[in-house]
Amino acid sequence: MTSGAEGRSGFTADVAGAVLERACRTAGLSPANAQLLRLGSNAVYRLPDSAAIVRIARDPEASEESRRAVRVARWLEAEGFPATRVVAGVEQPLVVDGRAVTFWMSAQDRDEYAGPAELADLLRQLHWLEEPASLGLPYYDPFDGVWEFLRDLRGSVADDDLAFLEERTGRIQKEYDRLDWVLDFGLIHGDANVGNALRGRDGKALLIDLDDFSLGQREWDLVLTALFYERLGWHTRAEYESFVYRYGFDLLNWPGYPVLADLRELKMTLWLGHQVASDEKAAVEFTRRVRAIRTGGSRKDWQPF
Repeated sequence: MTSGAEGRSGFTADVAGAVLERACRTAGLSPANAQLLRLGSNAVYRLPDSAAIVRIARDPEASEESRRAVRVARWLEAEGFPATRVVAGVEQPLVVDGRAVTFWMSAQDRDEYAGPAELADLLRQLHWLEEPASLGLPYYDPFDGVWEFLRDLRGSVADDDLAFLEERTGRIQKEYDRLDWVLDFGLIHGDANVGNALRGRDGKALLIDLDDFSLGQREWDLVLTALFYERLGWHTRAEYESFVYRYGFDLLNWPGYPVLADLRELKMTLWLGHQVASDEKAAVEFTRRVRAIRTGGSRKDWQPF
């Protein structure tokens, strides 16, 4: 049985491709002309011949998250909420070579991302929903897996970088535990950003990537958009203001924002740390990010991954 750390670090395009072939044969779908869209926390493929998207989890221990994502998708469809839909008539998820595989209806033939204003509309609508207990949603813990990720970095990143990241994680966790929340607790997406909001064939926006759906503080669903604007410069001021106007709350005015932003950029950086041994671009980006966090330098040159 592959351990979580080994499975994450050994997740290459070749490994994912072999899983894809077996999964498609089991599901009765053709892998011919499959296009690898992303190789991150999941390998994401488009199947042009089937108008489907296939997601293969990097983490061999992610089967429960995948099952929950399927349950959430079916519930959102019953609610009429604009979100990605599972392919009907296929067992969900399949487990192939220890990895969870799910099949989703393709929003359209190419990815067209929604804007911050559309994301705000989706989140406002989502946050009004009241989930049934049958969904079995967990409470959101932003530190879940963080210390394990740090342990897994030993031997692959410099010792002083690892010691710095461990110290920073401990400090952020203490600050997080003292936060005074102002928005309601309830259903959240868990990884809300424009990269997880696509436009469908009808031009309307929908949410994708349902793996982190959970119960938590609504501020967490707003922090990436604020971070992308305030620190990274990936959104313009006009885009961020449209997000605030449509959602109805400006996270930058909340005193707890810097703590959530510090935590989010830490998690983004730790994820990259697991790619340094196999991806030269990731190694360069990891070094850039650690240097900026350590020195308090600008994040404007950070590259999306």
